[in-house]
Amino acid sequence: MPGLRNIWIVILVGLTTNLLAKAPTFTERQYFNHPPRIIRACCAFGTDLKVSIVHGYRYTQLTSPELLGPHHYLGDHNENNGIIYTRRGGFLDLGHLRDLIDWTAYLYNLEKKSQQTGEIMIHLGFESGEKALVIKVPASEKEEDLIALAGRIAYDLSIWHEITSWFGACAVPLVSEKFSSFSVEDAYSNLLGIKMAGEAIKSELPFDQAVTLIISKTLTDLEAVPSKEESYNAMEAVRDIWWTRKKHLPNNHVMMERELGVYKTMAPWLVPGWESKNKTPFLIDVPVQTLDGVPLTEFYTLTFNLNNKIPVKRIFPDRSNRMVTQNDFSKIIDYIGILMLKNNIFFKM
Repeated sequence: MPGLRNIWIVILVGLTTNLLAKAPTFTERQYFNHPPRIIRACCAFGTDLKVSIVHGYRYTQLTSPELLGPHHYLGDHNENNGIIYTRRGGFLDLGHLRDLIDWTAYLYNLEKKSQQTGEIMIHLGFESGEKALVIKVPASEKEEDLIALAGRIAYDLSIWHEITSWFGACAVPLVSEKFSSFSVEDAYSNLLGIKMAGEAIKSELPFDQAVTLIISKTLTDLEAVPSKEESYNAMEAVRDIWWTRKKHLPNNHVMMERELGVYKTMAPWLVPGWESKNKTPFLIDVPVQTLDGVPLTEFYTLTFNLNNKIPVKRIFPDRSNRMVTQNDFSKIIDYIGILMLKNNIFFKM
C-alpha cells in the first residue's frame, strides 16, 4: 500500500544546484525558476489515522533523529522526514522545516540578484489565485539584513499556504488540505527552519552540509526524543485534546486545536509531562518588520489575485478588486478565526 503522501501529493522534483559555499549558487535561469509551493509532502498531525479514500490504511508519519538523512536543497527521499517531538520545541514537522530552509536560501539569492540588477518581479504560480513577488533591495543593504528579509518573505509565503489550505486549496484535485491548516506545529516549524537557514547561509560550509549539521545540533539543543516510539507516545498524550482519531482524513475535525497567533513570538506547544526538566521552552521571533527603521514594504510586495475560494468581499467589503498583499494577512486570519469558532474548532491567537 503506497503511503498517503504518494496518494495525495505529486512531489515536484527540484532543480539541481551547484553548492560551492554558503547559500546555493544559481545559474541565471534558476533565479527565476522558483521552488514548488510545497517541496516536501509532510505531514498530518496524529497517529494511526484512518483515511477515508483508502480502506484499511492507517497513517502515521513520524521520524527520529537517527533516521534523518542529509539535507538536499529542494528535497530527496533519503531525508526521511516526518514529525519529531522535542522537549523544548514541541512537535517539529521536518518537511515544513526543510522547505522553509530552502525557500529562505532561494529568496536570499534573489535579493543578491536584485542588488545587482534592481527591481525583480517573479511569478510564483497559482495558490488560490495568481501570486507574484516584487523585490527591490538596495546595494547598500548588509548581509544580515538580506537574511532577515529573506526569512520574512519565506514566512509570509508559508502563512499564505496555511490561509489557502483553510479555504480549500489542494495539491491533488478534490482532496482538501483544510484538515492541516494552521496545525499546532506548522508555524513554529517554519520559523525554526528560517532561523536554521540564516545560520547555514552564514556558514562557510556547502549549504546542504551546513544545514545537515545545524539540524542535528538543533534537535540536540531542543532535546528531541530519541525514537519514533517516544514521539508516538507524546502524540498519544494529547489525543482527543489537540487531535482525534474519531474522524478520518481529510476530515476538518481531525485537528481539534489550531494556532492562529502566527505573527508574534512563537512559543512551542509542549505536551504536559513531556517538557524539559532543565531548560526553558525555546521561543522564536517572527522575522523583522523593518530594516533600519524602513518598513519592509519598501523592499518587497507579495500580491495575490484571488479566485473565488476566498470570500474577498466579506473580508474586505470596500475593496473593488480581488487583489490582496501580505499586509492583508492579519485581517484574513481574523476572519478564519470567526469561521473556526462557528465550526467548534479551538485555536490560540
